[in-house]
Formats: sequence, C-alpha cells, structure tokens
Amino acid sequence: MDPAQQAPPHRWGLGAFVVVEAVYLVSALALAVVLGRAGASSVLPVAVGVALPTALAAWCAVVVTTLRGNGPCTDLCIRWSWRGAGVGVLFGAAGLLVTIPASVLWLSIVGDDVTSAADDVFGDLRSTWGWAVLVFAVVVVVAPVCEEIIFRGLLWGAVEQRWGRWVALGVTTVVFAIAHLEWQRAPLLLVIGLPIGLARLYGGTLIAGIVAHAIANLLPGLVLMFTVAGVMPAA
Repeated sequence: MDPAQQAPPHRWGLGAFVVVEAVYLVSALALAVVLGRAGASSVLPVAVGVALPTALAAWCAVVVTTLRGNGPCTDLCIRWSWRGAGVGVLFGAAGLLVTIPASVLWLSIVGDDVTSAADDVFGDLRSTWGWAVLVFAVVVVVAPVCEEIIFRGLLWGAVEQRWGRWVALGVTTVVFAIAHLEWQRAPLLLVIGLPIGLARLYGGTLIAGIVAHAIANLLPGLVLMFTVAGVMPAA
C-alpha cells in the first residue's frame, strides 16, 4: 500500500488547488504585463517570467500542506526512493516511445506552425551557452519539479483522498493538459501526461512523476538550449 494512504487525512482539498492555480495565473499575468511593458528580450527576464509563477504556486502548495495537513513530504508524497526514481525512468523512457510518434502525427494533422509555450517564449532568443543552459534547467528541472508538486502532488492528493488513486490519475492527466492553456496541443499533452501520471501511480512517490516529467521535457529542453545558443535554427 502507498504509505501516503496510511497517513491521517489532511484538512485541505480541491479548494487548495484552485487557490494555488489562481496564484499561478495572477502572478503569470502580472509578470507578463511588467515584462511586456519593459520590452524584455533577453534570456534572464524571460526565464524569470516563465519559472517564477510556477515556483510560487508550488511554494503555496507546500505552505498549504504545512498549515492544513501532515506536511509536504507526507501529503504531496515527496519522498526520495530509488525504486520510485527507477519507475520514473521506466515510464519516462516508455513515454518517449509513444509521445515522439504522437507529436509527429499531431503536427501532420494540425500543421508545423503549432508550437509549445516554451518554444514561443524562448525560441527567438539568442545568447551565450551559460544562458542557454539556464533555459534547459528551467524546462527540464524547474518546470517538472514545480508542476508535479501542483498537479501530481496537491491535486492528486485532493482527488485521491475522496475518490481514489485511479480517479486521481484521470483527473490530474486531464487538468494537466488543460492547465497549459495550449488548446491546439491539448490532445498531445494528454498523451504526454499519462505516462507521467502512471509513474506517480506505480512509483508510489512524487519523485517518480518528477523524473518521468523531466525525461518527457528532455528533448524539448535540448532543442531550446541549442537554439538559444545559436547552434540550431529556430523552429
């Protein structure tokens, strides 16, 4: 049995996720307005604009579980486990075998001009290798950690406590796809999110989901890093 299921019930639910998502949306909108007015066109302010709202929302999730639950390690299932990491690698790698062909198929249907939000904000930037590595870190490290805390941590815990982990898998996969607000890519995001959710389900720890998510973001992260460094042309 998942150790998280043996913990005392926490005193937070779906309302906590709504609040955390509101924090993300408000902070993202505020930063977009500020950076837009400032005409930010270099890597650092754009990276801050991308990473900070997600990090702030994840921090709020940690605060909620600290004040209203058993703490983030228990309620969000943030526990290091070699088995969990291994499950994350397994589902992350297996997911690539599905998502890469799915991406090619989806682009053939909707057209090559459909890009991700990360491509839109970073794709036209050019800088040194140091800043290019920062972009890679935002896509492959910061985004997976923070998004997993929010979706497969907070939202998963709220749904699982009421309806069970299989419902949590389905709900978090769908909400994960919708929450990116990339409507043309939403079906593809469902395909990308399912192996990440399965890693969380079978790994028994959020670490599994984080690792699978990082692997799913690895190729886009590498492409953006090489693009920002000027080694590859913009898509």
